[in-house]
Amino acid sequence: MYRSSGQFGFSKTVSDNPRRIAARKLEREVQVRFAATPCTVQTPEGLVQAKPGDAILTGAAGETWRVSQARFAHKYRPIPPTLKGEAGRYLSLPNRILALRMQEPFEVLLVDGVSRLSGQTGDWLVDYGDGSLGIVSAAIFATTYETLD
Repeated sequence: MYRSSGQFGFSKTVSDNPRRIAARKLEREVQVRFAATPCTVQTPEGLVQAKPGDAILTGAAGETWRVSQARFAHKYRPIPPTLKGEAGRYLSLPNRILALRMQEPFEVLLVDGVSRLSGQTGDWLVDYGDGSLGIVSAAIFATTYETLD
């Protein structure tokens, strides 16, 4: 079980692993809506709790995920005519991440201490550098990240 720390910076679990790579998110358009009330979001890796104000995103392949309100502005910007904080089209920012391709099934506990994601062999454990960890399938990783190493 990998645990998100909630503390800014990359985790030693990922950064100290000799198999880890550095990558950068590619600029990709996503659809965004914001949770008005507490809810759950079905992601490809499991159910995630969302609080009011959290962003619920839909990618090009129809996959959905949640980004906390506190971290959203650092990861996405609105595409006009969408205004910041409104539902609509957003562009992912080219943030640097660390990632580790997993060789066996694994789980990640998110910062909320409740939401758990399940990954499969070949999926990527992604460290966003902001205290949060995530899981990205190999297919989605290949189309949304560029390797920097």
